[in-house]
Amino acid sequence: MQSQTQPWQGKFEPIDNMIAPPNSYRTASGAPGKAYWQQRADYKIKATLDEKNNILSGEETITYHNNSPDDLSYLWIQLEQNVNKKGNPDFGDAFGGVRDNMTTKQMQSLTRAIDFPAGYTIKYIKDAYGNSMKAFVNNTMMKVMLNKPLKPGESMNFSLAWSYPITDRSMFLLSREGYEYFPEDDNTVYLIAHWFPRMAVYNDTEGWQNQQFQRLGEFALEFGDYEVEISVPEDHIVASTGRLQNSESVLTKTQRQRLAQAENTFDKTVMIVTEDEARANEKSKTTQLKTWKYTAKNVRDFAFASSRKFIWDAQAVQLETNKVMAMSFYPKEGLPVWSEESTKAVKAALEVYSEATFEYPYPVAISVNTSNIGMEFPMISFNGGRPRNGKMSDNAKSGMIGTIIHEVGHNWFPMIVSSDERKWMWMDEGLNTFLHQRTVAERYPEFHSTEPKDIVPFMQGDKNILRPIMTTSDSELLTQFGANFYQKPTVGLQMLRNSIIGEELFDQAFKEYANRWKYKHPNPGDLFRTLEDATATDLDWFFRGWFFTTDNVDMELTDVKWYKVYEEDLNIEDQQKKVKIAATGEGTEQKAKDFSSGPDMIKLSETPDQAYGQFLSRLDEDALRKQVSGKNIYEVTIKNVGGLVMPVKIEWIYKDGTKETDMLPADIWRRNEYEITKTFLKDKEVEKVNLDPNFEFADTDMANNSFPKVEESSQFDEFKEEKQN
Repeated sequence: MQSQTQPWQGKFEPIDNMIAPPNSYRTASGAPGKAYWQQRADYKIKATLDEKNNILSGEETITYHNNSPDDLSYLWIQLEQNVNKKGNPDFGDAFGGVRDNMTTKQMQSLTRAIDFPAGYTIKYIKDAYGNSMKAFVNNTMMKVMLNKPLKPGESMNFSLAWSYPITDRSMFLLSREGYEYFPEDDNTVYLIAHWFPRMAVYNDTEGWQNQQFQRLGEFALEFGDYEVEISVPEDHIVASTGRLQNSESVLTKTQRQRLAQAENTFDKTVMIVTEDEARANEKSKTTQLKTWKYTAKNVRDFAFASSRKFIWDAQAVQLETNKVMAMSFYPKEGLPVWSEESTKAVKAALEVYSEATFEYPYPVAISVNTSNIGMEFPMISFNGGRPRNGKMSDNAKSGMIGTIIHEVGHNWFPMIVSSDERKWMWMDEGLNTFLHQRTVAERYPEFHSTEPKDIVPFMQGDKNILRPIMTTSDSELLTQFGANFYQKPTVGLQMLRNSIIGEELFDQAFKEYANRWKYKHPNPGDLFRTLEDATATDLDWFFRGWFFTTDNVDMELTDVKWYKVYEEDLNIEDQQKKVKIAATGEGTEQKAKDFSSGPDMIKLSETPDQAYGQFLSRLDEDALRKQVSGKNIYEVTIKNVGGLVMPVKIEWIYKDGTKETDMLPADIWRRNEYEITKTFLKDKEVEKVNLDPNFEFADTDMANNSFPKVEESSQFDEFKEEKQN
């Protein structure tokens, strides 16, 4: 091992000073501690959709449970609809500012010349006795003052009435909810989310999580039980979080019969509302309302969709102990692909995620078709992807199916394993994308699923712009948050599973994390510690490099030297070459470019007694000579050019065409973070040596991974061409 001549960077030092220290709430093993606590908020809500004016109004009662050890003199409530007010940025300049030639929509996004009505009107806030409560609104957060502190272990009720104009989703970038208007038939699909004032999280690591909603960083929410009544036009069909309580009042007898049939149909979908029925429903509009009633237990949010355009299909999915209704709601514009693929994709996600983590606990899992979005909520998701003239390319279809799987998968992360999306987007998006891509690979092998080489273009990016994964959600660039918060964590977990820890042990550890933290609020340190705790593997080097830096993997195969042991009894032509004894003349000979000049010869001498120190036993030198006789000794030198330490996989291609691989653990870099030398004994003569032959470690320059060196137009260009295709 050569000595390190460049500055030591401590790549293998613990990350203890980079994550929150353990305490009685969160243990050093990564599990919740005995003193762990979290708040709870239960909701009773009545909401009315005014279709004519596109206004949603509601009344809600919140029961807030203070399970913390602290007295609370005020509460913070989230008012996400206020983000649509004109004073808040809409990312209009995120993809370029004023240009010589612009579309009107680009100008609107930049200037907000047309101001749409947006934001809450809070009609009242009252305590359990009907007394008004003092409140202060700070943009997307509202501070509610309490007349007396809420003590540990106490609960309180208070109520709010509110309304807001539902926004036109087509007019906002990154709009996760609102309405979509269909001019052809003068109808609307409403995606109602982030619609009611919701309790902010109060936790042991930062107190109130009351960061403002800025559209990119999503949500931090408390669990609770919901009773919700939704009044919509009588001819609307509603898809919602929760279990429908009054189907006899809102569904026809035929629809109820079909739904009962679907509950016992496991091999195909059953149409609850057919295309013909939906088309007929589009043509007449009623001003009468009907109320859909739902309950949901132990969820952190509630969302629904409503439209007279919906076609509705469903089928049952039998998990190990729980039967789930997989459902899809879509307008005719989604046909035929949505009737063919949506519920099938929901089923695939339910099965793979349940096996990988814990069984899906809720009664329904719903996919709703909309445009230009994928967005998740407990039991329901809004998913883009539509055919044109009834047709969809394979790429578009794979994107649509992937979106559905991804958004259904969010039921696990963060809807149950409830990390703080406002702060750490990667903790839900990255972990979810990891399982989403695994689902695609297992259930849709004809589609491409993420592999380590897919992150290479991003990792090759400008280090002045790149940010680490451990960057808070709203501090990332719109142009790269997908790569940094979705793809890079996914690839990191794939490396751990496939190449560093091993599938079986990693899967056990990942499942351990999911089960430790379901219905709780994990932080990054809880994930890192659990993965180490459940695998007995020191991974601080990996977390430090992959999550906390922008270093990349670039291993250079600097040199491969070939040796054989000189044997005096043999008249071998190779032995007429110079005899290389010990280190004499090392570094003076010209570096070989290939193996054509044959091996250098090593002369073995007997080990002197003093080399054994105080040991009296001696090596069987004849046995050793016999073991190395005629064998090929290869000394490999590898440089860490990119800065990110990783295991080293070496592929040996022998002259007879056979192949063999050796894996060196990442620990080999501990004493020299920049260059390593390793010696191998091989029976066969080697024709070629490659590093990372299967692209397992996202090496950003495959052109320097081979000996003899390869022309850049061969292996690396094949990789680039494959990436482009």
